[in-house]
Amino acid sequence: MNEHETKADETLDPADWNELRALGHRMIDDMIDFLARLRERPVWRSVPEEVKQKLREPLPEEPQGLDRAYLDFIENVLPYPTGNLHPRFWGWVKGSGTVEGMLAEMLAAGMNCNVSGFDDAATLVERQAIDWLKQLLDYPIEASGLFVSGASMANLIGLAVARNTKTSRDMNARERSDLLGKMVVYGSQEMHASIDKAMELLGLGRSSLRRIAVNERFEIDVSALRSAIVEDRRRGLSPIAVVGNAGTVNTGAIDDLDALASLCEDEMLWLHVDGAFGVWAKLSTTDRERVSGLSRADSLAFDLHKWLFVPYEAGCCLVQKPDRHREAFAFTAEYLPPVRRGPSAGGVPFAEFGPQLSRGFRALKVWMTLKAFGRGRLARMIDQNLGQARYLCERIDADPRLEMMAPLSLNVVCFRFVDAALSAGELDRLNTALLFELQEDGVAVLSQTRLRGRVSLRAAITNHRSRREDFDHLLSQIVKRGPVIAARRNQEIRFE
Repeated sequence: MNEHETKADETLDPADWNELRALGHRMIDDMIDFLARLRERPVWRSVPEEVKQKLREPLPEEPQGLDRAYLDFIENVLPYPTGNLHPRFWGWVKGSGTVEGMLAEMLAAGMNCNVSGFDDAATLVERQAIDWLKQLLDYPIEASGLFVSGASMANLIGLAVARNTKTSRDMNARERSDLLGKMVVYGSQEMHASIDKAMELLGLGRSSLRRIAVNERFEIDVSALRSAIVEDRRRGLSPIAVVGNAGTVNTGAIDDLDALASLCEDEMLWLHVDGAFGVWAKLSTTDRERVSGLSRADSLAFDLHKWLFVPYEAGCCLVQKPDRHREAFAFTAEYLPPVRRGPSAGGVPFAEFGPQLSRGFRALKVWMTLKAFGRGRLARMIDQNLGQARYLCERIDADPRLEMMAPLSLNVVCFRFVDAALSAGELDRLNTALLFELQEDGVAVLSQTRLRGRVSLRAAITNHRSRREDFDHLLSQIVKRGPVIAARRNQEIRFE
């Protein structure tokens, strides 16, 4: 009797489905309890050293079982998140997620679809969700679209299509290389760092990226942009694209998108808009006209996991010319022939619109979010955050101990604690120390930036759980702690 006749085949499915069902129900209950009690927790706390040691344990050689793995998760992972779920988390620009999105992620993982273009429901869900997003943003319905990990990848895709649109498939390698070496892309000094990365990955190099001066509201100076284009053409270079900002990460500034679109039409340039979070002002009853030029962008990058409250990761790139989009990423292979029948005869070959062949079912959490809440409720959350930003600014303006560091553009509030007795450098160190105290004590999480050389505290309000009393609590803690930190300036205690 040979080995194949004596040894039974194994599977990773459970031996007892009812035991697994009970543990699965417990997991859902525990996570819902965790989310329901967020306000009882500190916003953030550092991972203790003993937990870090446990999370450095060697690879298990033998099964430990799902019960043990889940216990380790409850004890060593769940208590130490980034904190962006919490109502007083306003650092960087991070989304707060929803219970509905969490459950959608579980359903998507259960289906385990590779959404690359098969004849399956997942492909149709992605197509429908992208169509809905185009409707929400008033973007041309005939445009192509793709779900990606986030706006960084969406920016890369948009600029890749721009680059390839300006080259010909008939070029030989030498001609193409010469042209790539002359290509120039433009954007404001406030552009996101992902644009620099995209330039490197696309072979254009950071030296081919022009950062144009901004005005007092941190928006691109369109006149300076036009002059830069003229000068580069005079030098024999080839301008190809402009990156417009719909909500900069530093201050939330929105470039004049209509002016940029008109300039690009005049100069025959590609307009790519980085709208990571700011595009969702389009849902607002008060600020939607700020982003009226979105529909004129040749390509548009944005996130769903920031200000549309979908769990990470969920970004999207839309492109006005589907043929150009597909040409930039289409491929052929013997193992992927075009067919008209069978499971691989899908109607939307998403893998040919981006760099990934293996693609998760990101679309389901977007689709379920839009179905669960609808345009109306999501729009009310956007308006609520915008109103909270205005409220925070009013409170800051009314207190002489606080100072605005940039005009409010959207939902990002930049400010600092001030003390007339301190030098500029001491104020920078004080506000840095204040930031860390608030974070490390679990009071609130802000982030910081430098605006015109000075340290600024920065609250990016994309949190559907925040209430006005949360902002009152933040400011009361700042004006309470600021003088205590300032008093240290004559002691041998460093601010940092």
